[in-house]
Amino acid sequence: MSPTDSRSVGRCRGRFAPSPTGPLHAGSLVAALASWLDVRAQSGDWLVRIEDVDTPRCVPGAAEHILQQLASCGLLPDEAPMWQSQRGDAYAKSLQKLLVSGHAFPCACTRKDIDDALLARGLPHQRFGERVYPGTCRQGLQGKPARAVRLRAEGVVHWTDRRLGPQQQDVGVQVGDFVLKRADGLWAYQLAVVVDDAAQGITHVVRGEDLADNTARQVLLQRALGVCTPAYLHTPLVLAADGHKLSKQNGAQALDLSSPLQTLKQAAQVLGLPACEAPTVAEALAVWVAAWRFALRLAVGPP
Repeated sequence: MSPTDSRSVGRCRGRFAPSPTGPLHAGSLVAALASWLDVRAQSGDWLVRIEDVDTPRCVPGAAEHILQQLASCGLLPDEAPMWQSQRGDAYAKSLQKLLVSGHAFPCACTRKDIDDALLARGLPHQRFGERVYPGTCRQGLQGKPARAVRLRAEGVVHWTDRRLGPQQQDVGVQVGDFVLKRADGLWAYQLAVVVDDAAQGITHVVRGEDLADNTARQVLLQRALGVCTPAYLHTPLVLAADGHKLSKQNGAQALDLSSPLQTLKQAAQVLGLPACEAPTVAEALAVWVAAWRFALRLAVGPP
């Protein structure tokens, strides 16, 4: 890191990290706009990271389309996008560090093994519920071949969300030892996001409220790796007609960018930003940056 690197002087750095499993929809634009505004209001750097580590789910051409959608909305990154699919060496190095320090361990369990262990304890897995790992391989593989690698999850994590307020989670009880490298050889989201946030010097994470539950796991992993914990803000979700979160998995429609300004106004409304009659995207964004900056000044504690 050079003396002139923005990270060396405490400059705000945020990121938007879409998965290229399809085009952006209304919900993902809310998170992207909030992240961009938060950084611009603090005169920082805004980055885009393509989270394509889960390669079987990635759609060819989706990442490029997402970048075009962002550009149409005036949301341009300050650095070239990072692609997780090119970051395997960095993840391997961090995983080895965790194994050597004892924070991580190999696991031989299949999902059926975990479900059977939970059932034996009278804790059957609930559909859509967290599959809490029962710690089967913590003391060794018992002669079985390793399939995955997990982090030892212990202790209650306390953190404060800039929108939701004080939060806490007992990761060991509510989640269990979570996966860092999957049985299929792919890198898990939790490891990739923590390693990449640290590598990019991310100071402020702004993302959808559906990801708030991941924060405690990521804080544990940050502590184990000895890297900084960013400030977190989780934005309101855009809901589908059935009341569930709007997502690519439930058929969310791609953004209608025939009028980018109108589409941005809808996202701004979700964020509680003032109505804006500006005639162009650039002028509307400037109005919302000023509103976001004013809200930061009114906030109690650091933004």
